[in-house]
Amino acid sequence: MPTKKRGKKFSLANEYKESWKYVKESKIFIYFAIAIFVFFLALGFFVPAPQPIYDQIMNYINGLLTQTKDLSQFQLITFIISNNVQNTFLSIALGIVLGIFPIINTMINGYMLGFVSLMSVNNGGLITLWKLFPHGIFELPAVFISLGLGLKMGVFIFKKEKLKTFKNYAVNSFRVFLLIVIPLLIIAGIIEGTVIALIK
Repeated sequence: MPTKKRGKKFSLANEYKESWKYVKESKIFIYFAIAIFVFFLALGFFVPAPQPIYDQIMNYINGLLTQTKDLSQFQLITFIISNNVQNTFLSIALGIVLGIFPIINTMINGYMLGFVSLMSVNNGGLITLWKLFPHGIFELPAVFISLGLGLKMGVFIFKKEKLKTFKNYAVNSFRVFLLIVIPLLIIAGIIEGTVIALIK
């Protein structure tokens, strides 16, 4: 009697490999997200913010400081990771609407980092930027990947086989989110939360 074909066994190593393969296939979208991010970072750093925007950003920053001032190191790390995971997930998921949300999110994130970097330099000199570097080397790649995949999600509507393309993009993006983005954000959150707790 013919033997039944067994289902393909799950392999975390293969899933991880497929995740990076999809990231490489999506590199043009990721590079586009990086270009937008860098442009608005430069805008936030070199161009003085109009007073209404300045006030809005400061209110947001002060709100975050108030929200986190009494948190323990573990609570702070959890808060940072949770917030970043939520934002990156939305960047991917809401990209289905022509990639509009990821583009707006890229602009805001870039401008905010430029704004905060300028404040840090004005208050403590260029050396203060080192505080952004340790967690940034893990957080920024995760953010860029998420924004790029979100942008890619938005172009499924222009494909001939729309439903098939959407499913392909969604499954691969979710795999990347679980196996690459979240681990990077966890590492970044631990570093950032620890640094903040030490300088409180």
